[in-house]
Amino acid sequence: MGVSPPTHHSPRHRPPRRLHGHALVASLLIGSGAPLPGLAPVAAAEVVEMRLDDLRIPIQLDQLETWQRQDHPGGSGDNDLTPWLALLDGADRRHLRRMLGAPLLRERSFGSQLLDTWAGGQLLGELGTLLTTPDGRSTTPLLLQTLRGLLQTRPEVSLLDVLKAMPTPQLNLQLDDLLELAERWRIQLLRQQRAFQALQALPLPRRSHQPILARQPGPQPRILALPVEGRAEALPLHIWSPPQGSDASGAQPWVLMMPGLGGDAQQLGWLAAALASRGWPVVVMQHPGSDTTAVRDALAGQRRPPGAESLARRLADVQAVLLAQQQGRLPVQGHGLVLAGHSLGGVTALLAAGVQPAEGLDARCREAMQRLPISNPSRLLQCELADRPLPHAAGPPKDLRALVLFNPFGSLLWPATSLSTLAVPVLMVGGSLDLVTPPLDEQLALFLPARDPRSRLLVVDGGSHFSPVRIDDHDQVLLRLSQEWVGVDPPRVQRVLLGLSVDFLNQLQPSAGQRPLEAQRLRQDGVTAYLLDPPMARRWRAGL
Repeated sequence: MGVSPPTHHSPRHRPPRRLHGHALVASLLIGSGAPLPGLAPVAAAEVVEMRLDDLRIPIQLDQLETWQRQDHPGGSGDNDLTPWLALLDGADRRHLRRMLGAPLLRERSFGSQLLDTWAGGQLLGELGTLLTTPDGRSTTPLLLQTLRGLLQTRPEVSLLDVLKAMPTPQLNLQLDDLLELAERWRIQLLRQQRAFQALQALPLPRRSHQPILARQPGPQPRILALPVEGRAEALPLHIWSPPQGSDASGAQPWVLMMPGLGGDAQQLGWLAAALASRGWPVVVMQHPGSDTTAVRDALAGQRRPPGAESLARRLADVQAVLLAQQQGRLPVQGHGLVLAGHSLGGVTALLAAGVQPAEGLDARCREAMQRLPISNPSRLLQCELADRPLPHAAGPPKDLRALVLFNPFGSLLWPATSLSTLAVPVLMVGGSLDLVTPPLDEQLALFLPARDPRSRLLVVDGGSHFSPVRIDDHDQVLLRLSQEWVGVDPPRVQRVLLGLSVDFLNQLQPSAGQRPLEAQRLRQDGVTAYLLDPPMARRWRAGL
């Protein structure tokens, strides 16, 4: 059978729009959609109708599958798909071919668990509005049924597999809605691009930096199991102490460091070891239930993937560690405290510092979630918190000296001037290739209200969300990160982060007599980074 010719459902129709550059968005949406009890013996779909403006283009799925499997990227062969393919340029035809055959899920157990999460439901709901029944109803329930059934019989599922197995004779793909979403994605990408151009144009003095001198590696961390109320098992802590006989003055604060969601203490050990070798005692936390073990359990289908529900537990862990240190049950001393964290660990640090989430999160999330925030996935996690009581700290620790936050987020939790209540300096780090917490909407937005003149915003050219994380080969399989997510060679970026973290912490010493760090464009080890003080950050924002 050939493809039916396009039909029009309006006496006047607009010229069909070409889909240049939008296949990436489709693959993002569909690739993120979580697969979701056995399939009833219902007739599967045979036709998918592409809806674009006033056009209705029915396509036989078996013809689409044959075209997808062809070797030649542009031809339609004997399938007579020319009326449809004419709407796409060569690049989009290649993207569509890859999108149709690419696996939506490769992990059978993990996929089933992911569907039970709040974020998975949001993604699936969005996909259900783009792929509808002939009468225009969302296919979300059918997708849930179909994906779960497919996962029972095969290790991976592609978009074509889903289309062919959907228990309805026909499906409608709402290309109008997809194009609208794609256009917003394109605008966001342009906005981020222009923001980085504006950052490059700031009148910053240029500095060339040499990596800070390596220190003799100190002892391996002492691992302490701290009993914590509410936890069945003790809380693992990695304690890095300055080496005996070091030149530490004894006036340094101690650093409490928190990994991100799905992370563990080893991933931040590189930074903890380097700081300890320079005189700062460091405690790196591990949060059972939202660490790498929890991710492994989710991959094995033994539990749901960890999410925003872990934030309250993480904050309770931090408060338990701070209390243990104050009571002398933690073998760590220092002249004050620095809270440090990566990603969700940075959010935990802000909460532990007493920065209360602003009222009205429900309303902000209703607006943000009118369309899936594919350009800022961290908002999914933030809005999951709107469905549960927000965790609150009693107040900032009395000996808090500073915060060091790598790729934090919280633009919906702390809009406008919320962080102006923070009475200590903060070093906030972002990367130009951060696809999870984009620096313009997250780190810059959080940093602007900073009131301490010593606060600094660091944006690394080519840095990603995972640049601060050092992953062992054993754990790499958990993330399976492609190069576009990893960014510039992480060890080189980490050397930049270490040097500036040391400079930032050094200025906290009352006896050091150091001036606040100079705003600058620095070049080190082939990596360019932009260090902004509060006035320069406001100038960057004004130029957007």
